Amino acid sequence: MGGFFGVVAKRPIVNDLFYGTDYNSHLGTKRAGMVTFDREAGFNRAIHSIERDYFRSKFEEELGKFKGNVGIGVISDTDPQPIIVNSHLGRYAVATVAKVNNAREIAEELLAERMHLSELSANRINQTELMALLVNMGKDFEEGISKVHSRVEGSCSMLIMTEDGIIAARDYLGRTPIVIGRGADGYALTSETSAFPNLGYERVRDVGPGEVVKVTADGIEELVGSARREQICSFLWVYYGFPASDYDGINAEEMREACGRAMGKTDRSDADSVCGIPDSGVGFALGYAEGNGIPYRRSVLKYTPTWPRSFTPSTQDRRNLVAKMKLIPNRALLEGQSVVFCDDSIVRGTQLRDNVKEFFEGGVRAVHARISCPPLVYGCPFIGFTSSKSDLELITRQIIRDFEGDDSAKLEAYSKTGTPEYERMVSEIAKRLGLTSLKFCTIEDMVASIGLPKSRICTHCFDGTSFQPCRAWAEDHKEEVRKGYEE
Repeated sequence: MGGFFGVVAKRPIVNDLFYGTDYNSHLGTKRAGMVTFDREAGFNRAIHSIERDYFRSKFEEELGKFKGNVGIGVISDTDPQPIIVNSHLGRYAVATVAKVNNAREIAEELLAERMHLSELSANRINQTELMALLVNMGKDFEEGISKVHSRVEGSCSMLIMTEDGIIAARDYLGRTPIVIGRGADGYALTSETSAFPNLGYERVRDVGPGEVVKVTADGIEELVGSARREQICSFLWVYYGFPASDYDGINAEEMREACGRAMGKTDRSDADSVCGIPDSGVGFALGYAEGNGIPYRRSVLKYTPTWPRSFTPSTQDRRNLVAKMKLIPNRALLEGQSVVFCDDSIVRGTQLRDNVKEFFEGGVRAVHARISCPPLVYGCPFIGFTSSKSDLELITRQIIRDFEGDDSAKLEAYSKTGTPEYERMVSEIAKRLGLTSLKFCTIEDMVASIGLPKSRICTHCFDGTSFQPCRAWAEDHKEEVRKGYEE
C-alpha cells in the first residue's frame, strides 16, 4: 500500500512534515522518504529503508538538514521515493501511492521514444519515476497528469512538490484517498486524516477522484475537476485505514462498529464472550458485542504495535513467525469459554490458523470466527494491500481449485453469499483452520455500513466487479481520444 503527507505554510514545516509522515507508517514497511524546498538551500531529500526499523528513528537525527516552508514525505511499500525531477516543467519532487500493473509496458514505450530510466532498484522499474516521465510529456502539469490517468492500469495518486506549493492528483477512480487539512498558516495533504489533529489541522475536504489541485500557503486552486465516477477501496474501512481516519467523510472505526452490530443482531452464536483480534478486528468486535448482547472481553492482546502486519513479510516462514509472536492469548479469560473471535479478513489463513491452535491449547471450549468482510475470492489489481504474488495464495482459491480442479472455476457462485458453492467453501475454510464455526459479513452489510452507494466503492476482491481506470478515462474523454487518433 503506502501513504504520504505534504505540507505548505508561511513558516518552517519540518516538524509537521516529520510527524505527519510518521502518522502514515501503518501503511507501508519498505521505504520512507522526505523532501523539502528552501529558497536558499534548494531541495533536500533523504530516503531510508524501514524494513528493520521505524520511520522516526531513521530520520530524527538528520532533521536539521531539512529547511523550508514546503515539503512532502512518503511511506512506501514499493519504490525508494520521493524522487527529484528536473524537466521543462521546472524542478519538482514527486511521491506516489500506486500500483502500476503495466509499468513494464509503459517503460518500453518511453524507452522507444528515447527517454531513459535512472531510478532502477534491484533491477526493478521505479514506478514513481515512471509516473514522472509521463507527467513530463505534458505541456503543463495538468496535461502530464492526464497522461498518467490515461495510461495506468492499476491506481496512482501523487503529490508533486514545486518551489511554491504542492500539486495533489488523486487516482482517476479515487481508489486511494488524498485529504486536505487547514492549519493556522497553511495546509497539509495526507492519506490519513488521523495525521491532522495533533498537528493542528482541520479537515477541509477530500480531493475528488481524478481531481488535480494546487495547494499553497494562501489557498487551494482546482486545476482539473473530479471525474464523474468513483471506486474508493472498501478495504480502507475494513482493514488498513487507521481507526481515527475519515475517507469521503466516513470514519473507519464507526464503519467497523456498524458492520459488527449488523452481524451481531442476526447471528445467534452460543458464546460466552466476544474478542477482537488486534488491531483492526477490535471495532468490529465491539459492534458485534453490542448487537448480539454478548460481553466484550480482551482475551487476546497485541504485545506491541512494533510487530509488522502478518501478511507483509515476503516469506511464509517469517509470516508464520510474526503471526505467532505479535498476539498473546490471555488464558485466564479463555479457559473453558466459548468465544467469538472477530477479525478483519482471511487472506491466506496463516495467522488465524495459528491463533486457533493456541486458543484451544489455552483451554478454549469453542472458537467461533466472525469476519468483517466477505471472503477474498479475487486478488486485488489496484491496491498492494498484501504481498501475495498470485491469487492461489488466497485460501479461497486454493479450496476452489481443490473442489473444481481449476482455481478460476465458478468464481461468481463461490463469491455470492448463500449459494451452495459459497456455503461449501466457508465450511471448508472453517475445517482447515480448525474453527468451531465461521461466518463472513455479507457484501450488502459491508456496503451499508460504509454508507456510500455500492457504485462508488471498489469491491473487486469480494465479487470481481470493478472499472479499469484507463478505460474509464478513455470513456470520459472520448472527444479528446478521437482527435488524437485523427492527428
